[in-house]
Amino acid sequence: MIILKILLGILGLLVLLLLIALVRTLLTPVKKSEWQPKIDKDRELAYGQKLSEMVRVETVSVPGVDQREKFLKFHKVLEGLFPLVHEKLEKTEIDGNLLFYWKGKSSERPAVLMGHQDVVPAEGEWLHEPYSGDIADGKVWGRGSADTKCSVMAFFQAAEELLKEGWVPEQDVYLSSSCTEEVGGDGCPKLVAELKRRGVRPYIVCDEGGAIVDTPIAGFDGYYAMIGVLEKGMGNLKIIARSNGGHSSYPPKNSPIARLGKFIAEIDDHNPMVVSFEPEVEAMFRTLAPYGTFLYRFLFGNMWLFKSLLCRLMPSISSQGAALLRTTTAFTMQSGSDGHNVMPQEATLNINLRYIPHQGMKESNEVIRRVAAKYDLEVQEMPNSNDFCPPVNIHSDAYHMVERVIGEVFPKLPTCPYVMTGGTDARFYQEICDACIRFSPVVYGKDQMKGMHGLNENLDLYSLPGAVDFYKTLIKENA
Repeated sequence: MIILKILLGILGLLVLLLLIALVRTLLTPVKKSEWQPKIDKDRELAYGQKLSEMVRVETVSVPGVDQREKFLKFHKVLEGLFPLVHEKLEKTEIDGNLLFYWKGKSSERPAVLMGHQDVVPAEGEWLHEPYSGDIADGKVWGRGSADTKCSVMAFFQAAEELLKEGWVPEQDVYLSSSCTEEVGGDGCPKLVAELKRRGVRPYIVCDEGGAIVDTPIAGFDGYYAMIGVLEKGMGNLKIIARSNGGHSSYPPKNSPIARLGKFIAEIDDHNPMVVSFEPEVEAMFRTLAPYGTFLYRFLFGNMWLFKSLLCRLMPSISSQGAALLRTTTAFTMQSGSDGHNVMPQEATLNINLRYIPHQGMKESNEVIRRVAAKYDLEVQEMPNSNDFCPPVNIHSDAYHMVERVIGEVFPKLPTCPYVMTGGTDARFYQEICDACIRFSPVVYGKDQMKGMHGLNENLDLYSLPGAVDFYKTLIKENA
């Protein structure tokens, strides 16, 4: 009887909690993203032609190769497109990386607007040649059009127009553009070192990352301004299995590749990484909740009740959801012997990890080491790893300023904090700035997401006027 009473009590409490969650959901006003891109043909074409010229210059970065001369050619194009910026602002060029200083009335709250010049290689068959800069079907086509020459064009154009008006910013403004972002090179660190030398501590940095995204998550229709506030870290581990080799006609048990296979299966089938909601991830879903279907409103609008359940469900339902809740482990490269009939003396596997704050680089790597030890595998940390970046305070004045600017330039566009699962140059600015916000004010739909680092990269022309206006307004708001 006592056990039955306890069970009935638990059941009653559960029903009560579900009823409370249901009532809260029914009482919460349903929202809808109503923003739609505005059409301004004259400005779209003018800005599109400038972006087209920038795309026509091939700026693929290559690790460990001095490519300064290539980027100096690109700088010549920028000089022709934005003459007032080059005439009025103080230009610093460091090994192909650019820093422009626009002196304001005060140096108390400097702003850094940034985007990278370099692009990834363009392979495969494209609808429009990757460096054609073609303007067709309402888009600018080519490598860099969306990632991120569009941002570079937009903030240079914003400065150009304000200079033409005779505008003097209230606060110092820096335009920053590295040429090694896509290869994780030392371009941006050199620019940061230059600012440190000058004693500059930016109040806000605005880089790529989030954007105006069409349906950022299935079930949330419409456009949302996804503001990147947290960037996961990135590292690579080399897993090594050794043996004495031998002929494949008498293969031993637990050969190197077999051990690697068992290791992969364990990680893949029983992921050992801790699943948890970062405060910024919870804020993202809480913000999106009113815009979703009833089920999403019920679950994400009552995180106090369903957080544990969502931790269990999301990683198994969605790879995107898993990336938001834990350190991810991606198996990317593997090697064995050089012969079909030769047992390898050494077989290797590469894991690319993206570190989340609640289980950073040191702890995540140790988890992998423990699993690897079960199969007699060595773990080697590869160079150029970096831990997660400290999150931006979503209650700070700098974050709210970006929200206000978005509201002014894109009325009725919902704003939402966002977690960056990829890497940006903004991480290097974390050393000197507390508000490194990852937001590019352009529209990314399905075409743009597919083309990013893939085939047929493009950007809709209607994105460009709003992007220019965003940077102009941000400069004016930072007073």
